[in-house]
Amino acid sequence: ATVVVTVGTHDLAKGVLIGVLLSGFFFAHKVGQILRVTSRTEDEGRVRTYTITGQVFFASADRFINTFDYKEVIEKVRIDVSRAHFWDITAVSALDKVVIKFRREATEVEVPMYS
Repeated sequence: ATVVVTVGTHDLAKGVLIGVLLSGFFFAHKVGQILRVTSRTEDEGRVRTYTITGQVFFASADRFINTFDYKEVIEKVRIDVSRAHFWDITAVSALDKVVIKFRREATEVEVPMYS
């Protein structure tokens, strides 16, 4: 694509710009796929713990939100983010949406903070 833009416009700067934009897009897509959410039940099925591992940012936020089972009848949900990295406001907003969705289903939510 960069060669086509450079040859078509006779402007190397535009070709370089297209190359940088495309590489940024492909990088964001690749890193967005590195997100894993596992879950397990505790306390005789009353508590479900979700463990988040990987990178959460604008490219993976929707996948993060859709990973949880909001309709499961359970007393408490614990979301362990100690192995995750939240890169931007979109990721923080996604976590907030998850908490709100669980609370709408009358489920207590705990997101332990680690230092």
